[in-house]
This record gives sequence, C-alpha cells and structure tokens, in this order.
Amino acid sequence: MDWKAMYQKKLVSVEEAAAVIKSNDRVWYPPCGSAPVDLINAISKRYKELENVTMTSALILSPFDYLKAECIGHIKHHTTFMGPVERKFYPQGNVDVTSYQFAHTDWLTENRTRANVFLAEVSPPDENGNMSYGSMGTFNGATAAKVAGTIIVQVNQEVPYVYGGQKSFINVKDVTYICEQDHKVPELPQPPVTDIAKTIASHMVDYIENGSTIQIGLGGVANAVGFFLEHHKDLGVHTEMFVDSMISLVEKGVITGAKKTLHPGEITCSFGLGSEKLYRFMHKNPMLKTYPISYIADENIIAKNNNFISINNALMCDLTGQACSESLGFDQFSGTGGQLNFVRGAAMSPGGKSFLAFQSFATMKDGSLTSRISAVLPPGAVITTPRTDIQYVVTEYGVADLRGQSISERVKELVKVAHPQFREELMQDAKKYGLLS
Repeated sequence: MDWKAMYQKKLVSVEEAAAVIKSNDRVWYPPCGSAPVDLINAISKRYKELENVTMTSALILSPFDYLKAECIGHIKHHTTFMGPVERKFYPQGNVDVTSYQFAHTDWLTENRTRANVFLAEVSPPDENGNMSYGSMGTFNGATAAKVAGTIIVQVNQEVPYVYGGQKSFINVKDVTYICEQDHKVPELPQPPVTDIAKTIASHMVDYIENGSTIQIGLGGVANAVGFFLEHHKDLGVHTEMFVDSMISLVEKGVITGAKKTLHPGEITCSFGLGSEKLYRFMHKNPMLKTYPISYIADENIIAKNNNFISINNALMCDLTGQACSESLGFDQFSGTGGQLNFVRGAAMSPGGKSFLAFQSFATMKDGSLTSRISAVLPPGAVITTPRTDIQYVVTEYGVADLRGQSISERVKELVKVAHPQFREELMQDAKKYGLLS
C-alpha cells in the first residue's frame, strides 16, 4: 500500500482522534507553536469522561480548558518549562512542573514522561509521505513517537516544512491516526527593546569576534544583541531556539555560517519561536535545519563550534556569582532549559565565551527599587547556573568577569555592575558575611 492510500485509511475527524484518549493515558505533545491545538481542545471537551490523564508539554501558547481547576482528577497538565500560560493556571492546582536540563530531554522522555500516546501537529506530507514536525516538534518528537504506542498527528497547512535530519519528520506509515485542521501557528510576541536592553547588549559586542557561532535566548536583550551585531561578519548559529532577531542578521548578510566548524553554512537549531515571519522564514529554507534538543544542547556537541558565544538571560545572582534564572523565590517562573548546557559548552569551545545578562534592578509594586545582585538570594531561589561555571555577568553598568576569580574578586566585579544605589550596601554586606576582609 502506498503512503497516499495509507493516509486515507488512517484519516479520521478531529473528534474521532480525540476519542482515542482513554483514562490513565500519559500523553505528550510538542511545545509552543507545534501543539495540535484543535485536537487538544477536542480532548479538553471530554474531560468529564476521563480520569487520571496526564498531558505533558512545555511553554504552551494556548490557554486550553483542561488546565482549569474543574479538570482536576480528570486531566492534569505537566510542564517541563513554564511559560505565561502555565504561570496563569498554576495557582488553580492542575499544573505540575519538572525542571531539568534540555540536554537530558531524551532520557526524561524515555524514563519519566513515558507517554503511551504522542500527539503532534505536522505539515502536509511531501512526495515521500514525510510530514515535518514544523517549528517546534523536532524538540523530542522522534523519541516521544518511539516511546508511545499510539501516535496521532494533526495535519495543518500552515505548519512550516522545516528541513533537518531524519528525526525532523514522521512518515505516514509510522502514525496510528491522522486528522486535519488548519489554523495559524501561535506566535510569541517579541518584547520591546528598551534602552536598558540596548545598553546591556552594547557591552557584549566587543567580546564577539567575526566568525563566531552564537546562541541567543529569547527576550529584549536577545533582540538588542541582534541589533548591535549588524556590523559583524560571517557569524554562525547553533542554538536551542531560533528567534526573530536572527532573521535580520541573515537578511543583512551577517549570519552566513561560513566559519562554523560544525555544520558549516547552516543555521543549526532545535526549534523556532516568535512571529509568523519567523515561521515563514523556516519554511523550506535550505539554510536552516532542526535537530533534537538532546543533540543541540549536548555540551560536547556545542564545544565542536570554535569561538562559541552563549548569551542567556538571568533573573538575579548573588555576590559570589550563583545565578538564578528560573524562579522568583519558591515560585517557578520558567525552567532550567539549556542554559547550563550552553554555558558549559561555551567553556569547552576553543575561544568560547558565555554571558548571563539582566537588568541590575527590579521595580517593586510601590515604585521602589531592589537590586538583582545581592549578598544572599531570596529563600527558594533556584541556582540555575553554579558560580563555578559562570564566565561573564552583564548588566547595563558593564561586564563582570568571574571565571577563575576568587570570592573577593567576584564580589568586586559584581558590585561594579550593580545599580549605583546599592553598591555601598553590597560592599557592607560582603564584609558582614566574610566575603571581603
């Protein structure tokens, strides 16, 4: 039977596909713009018929009904990276979270998630019956499909057909059911580039050499870095996340990949997240290829890129350089992601450098300021990147060079990039706690 006949044989309605889910199922679906929205909405409508179903994903972009408190005991959500939607529903008690390093995604999928049902949104099949996992599904789609006994895909004409290795596609013959429903791929609006973000970005530019390979996270600082790299030459990309700021650098001839020592000439990523323009850029673009996140975030793979530059956001750090990038006290804000993997990979790369960037202060509800650099982190603050791994910490006041520095040297470096209002207090605290003599 050829794949076209097989496709028709497996084709069902969205409602029929949703009816396949039964009580006690463990379900995985891809994060962000690759979640099969219509299929999940149809499953949500069945919540009263179901008991003890676990839906696992990460950084979802749609406020699915099953996230609500009324679905407790019927369908529970498990996230491996919290985003705005998960944070909104978390207080209702039907969202659980696992924080882990992205390089360990395959292990987590096989040993902890262990989903018996895999849902995915995919592109229409190509001439060989291969359906692309789109902007996000390559993340761990192949591993999730291997573990699951039932595979249901929602074919969406709007899903970009993204090139990559064998694990970037799933063939018609390998799925259990196919349903069809078109909708726009959900976007993640880009935060505005503030003057402070521009200043932070400007401090890093001189550290980045022509021909470097870069990894940039999401956010205002990331977009600003893209702006300040406009005059660089032959930059390469090896990143967990392809973001909008990189598109302009491609269009201006800055990103060519010509000097990459791994996958030369190629934008190498695991997923894309951002605007519709970004999804259109990814569609059948021979310059861009996706790979599973366990490969992309593998420190040994990262290190094969000479002059690797890792730029990530943090929320705060203490005076010894311990960085918290995922929680506000005991409240989980995001996730560990690939930050530590990329920091370590950059350290192993010949000529590599890593930066953790953040605004030096936060504004409280009453309008007062608080320092994001402190002698002691708040109770519950998660150490995402240990002080032994951090190289550069960047704020709007400059760059603190921490790698290989003594405790007292670290204190002095970090106080220099703290907000001026808090520097004297930080020095006093450092002496009080024995960090400085």
